[in-house]
Order: sequence, then structure tokens, then C-alpha cells
Amino acid sequence: MKAFNALLRSSSGVCSRHVQRVAALGRCGMCSKLEPSFGLLFDIDGVLVRGKTPIPAAKRAFQKLVDAKGQFVVPVVFVTNAGNCLRQKKADQLSHILGVPISQDQVMMSHSPLRMFKKYHDKYVLVSGQGPVLDIAKNVGFTNVVSIDMLRESFPLLDMVDHNRRPKLPSSPVVNLPRVEAVVLFGEPIRWETNLQLIVDVLLTNGNLSNAYESRHNAHLPLLACNMDLMWMAEAHSPRFGHGTFMVCLESIYKKITGQDLKYEALMGKPSELTYHFAEYLIREQAAERGWRQPIRSLYAVGDNLMTDIYGANLYNRYLEDRLARKTRAVANMVTGTGTPTTVPQEEDMDNDWESELASPSATSCKSILVCTGVYNPHMELPKDANQCIKETVFHGHRDFRFDPALVEPEKIVQDVDAAVELIFEMEKFGTAV
Repeated sequence: MKAFNALLRSSSGVCSRHVQRVAALGRCGMCSKLEPSFGLLFDIDGVLVRGKTPIPAAKRAFQKLVDAKGQFVVPVVFVTNAGNCLRQKKADQLSHILGVPISQDQVMMSHSPLRMFKKYHDKYVLVSGQGPVLDIAKNVGFTNVVSIDMLRESFPLLDMVDHNRRPKLPSSPVVNLPRVEAVVLFGEPIRWETNLQLIVDVLLTNGNLSNAYESRHNAHLPLLACNMDLMWMAEAHSPRFGHGTFMVCLESIYKKITGQDLKYEALMGKPSELTYHFAEYLIREQAAERGWRQPIRSLYAVGDNLMTDIYGANLYNRYLEDRLARKTRAVANMVTGTGTPTTVPQEEDMDNDWESELASPSATSCKSILVCTGVYNPHMELPKDANQCIKETVFHGHRDFRFDPALVEPEKIVQDVDAAVELIFEMEKFGTAV
């Protein structure tokens, strides 16, 4: 604890003259001469708010990030695993909380990368979650969408857990829905028993709820899931169940019935690489819109959850480092072979489908910064030996992500988001040259 407290003191003691310089640049209109080479990724719950209650340090932090005209001096994207509203609504909420104008293009929900899964946009898709899930699905590109409630209305005999909701009279299926071709999990639903039952029904009938379960379960419909948070921090003293907990229930039920593992076509939201790549793309787009010509080379991800924010940022940093090493080797091989380097081969530059969709990242690093205002408990210790840990009690990440102690080790630990912003400005020496 002594070392931890010392780290907090050193991190929060950033020179105040630096902040004054940034403010002076904004007042005198010289901020346009500063072109940042870094971008900031902020988690929301536990970093900026606790439930609906703003964290006091948040407003102080964002006063440092805008100039006198209210424009951001660095590209900023809010990366949240929430998925129960549209981006514009979340942007409006953040603008009110932070006291600075936020556009929807600065907000990345857990479902935002679904825009890239165009091969499913015309399929008949079942969506699970809460809030305006049909509008959200259509907003990210899906054209034929059915909700759990719509399924329940068409097949009233399928939802039988709550005795008060069972049909009062014998009922026949109202078969007016096409066969479901894929399932998208947006976030934790309200009635878990109904959602679990009908999703399992869809998977085991291959999308045709008029049929009985199929006897063979070698494969199931494509399943895409957003937000893997096992828990999240609201106003309560302890973390609350998140969508990751719902997914654990679904996976367990499916395996208990079929003997097979539930498989995902894609997992979105932190800590997936896909989410951070999409966030990096939004950072680049924002910098281009502001006319900043200097490439964004560094990302800083500020979060409160070791298993999502820190794990995800470190995982993406590992990807960026590997990618840079591959490009360096490719250039070296060309120099050795021809004597003059030309261009990096296409296969070295576009090694993922989502890279070809969004273009290659300009960033070469993604540094993780952990704050102590949310899920993270500075008194909790993680085991150094991954083989000796009890995953159910220590690793709160999703089943498909292995526990790696290096990936849950933050680059820096600070008290709150205000201290994080000051530390990043110091590390980048941003605003020190006038």
C-alpha cells in the first residue's frame, strides 16, 4: 500500500504551470498551432459517472481538454460498454455532465462496431437487450429486426417461467415471423428468464420456433455479442451484474442442454481488439476533421476496470506493437533483397478484415491508465501465477479471453480522471511550448 500511495502522490502532483500554459494558449488563440500526436479514450461508468451521479473530477478534467471556444485541443472518444441507447442521447448526457459540447461522433457504444458486419445487415436478426433495441439495430445498419417481445407475442406458449404471464386460455402460435437467421446480444435484458428461454429456443430450432428442438447440435445460428462486462459500477457500494453475467448464464444453459460450447461469431465492446481499432479510427477521423495533419501515434485509454479497460488497452497495444514489428521486418527484408525499400506489402498492412474496412491504424501504442473511482479496488491483489488462480473468483473477463497477468497491469495508476489528464499532458509534454 505504501508503494501504491506513493504512486498516487507522484501521479497527482503534475506541475500546475503546464495546465496554465494550455489555458493561456486557448485564451490567446494559439491552440491551433499545437497539433497533438495523441488521442484519448475515456470509459464512462466509474470514470466520469457513478450511475447517474457525476464524479467531481470529471468536469475539472474536461476543462483542461477544451480551449476558450469550447473546442477540444486533442481528439477524444468515449468508449463505453453501455449499449442501451443511441449515440446522440449518450452525447447529450455527457455534454450535460461535463459542461463541454460532445458530438455523437465522439461516442462509441459497445455495439458501434456492428456497422462493419454488413453481411448480416440484410438478414432477419433477433436482438436482445433493453431500451430502444430496434432503433439501435437499425441505426447500425440492420434492416430486418425482431425483438424478444415480438417473438413472445407470436409464440405465447414459449415463455412459461412467470406464472402470471402465462396465457390464460389455450393459445396457438401466431406464426407471422420469418425464420431467424442470426442473434445479436446488445446488453443485459430486463427479464432474464424470458430472454434466456427464447434465445435458447431460437438456437436449438435453427431459427424456426414452430419446430421442436433439433436432435443434433453441431452448429448453431451466428451469434454476435456486445458488452462482456461481468460487473459495472453504479451508485451502490459494490459492483452490479452486467451483460457478461447474462452471457455466462446463456453459455451455461446451452452447454448443459447440448454438451457443446456456445460459439460467438464476434465479441464486441471492451476488451476486444475490434473495439479499440474502431475507437482508433474515430480518433483519426476527428483529427482529420479538425485539420490536424500530424499522425496520431499514441493512444491513452483511461478506465476503472482491470478486466475490460486495462486488459483491452493492453491487448490492443500488444497488437500495435506486433504490427509495427511485422512492418519493420518487411521493410528490412526488402532492403536486403532489392537494396531500396519501396512499400510494405499489402498482406503485411491489411491483415484483418476490420483493417480493410477502417484502414490501417496510425497509432503505434495504446497506454492504459487506471483510476480508483469505480470498479477497481486498490486493496485487491491479483495472483502472479495464472495457473494457480481460481478463474471464477479472480478473472472476471469473458470465457473466450484467457487470463494473462501482463494484460491486467496498467501503465499508470492515478486517483481520478483529472489526475489522468494531467499525467498524460505531462507525459506528452503537451502545451509546454509557446
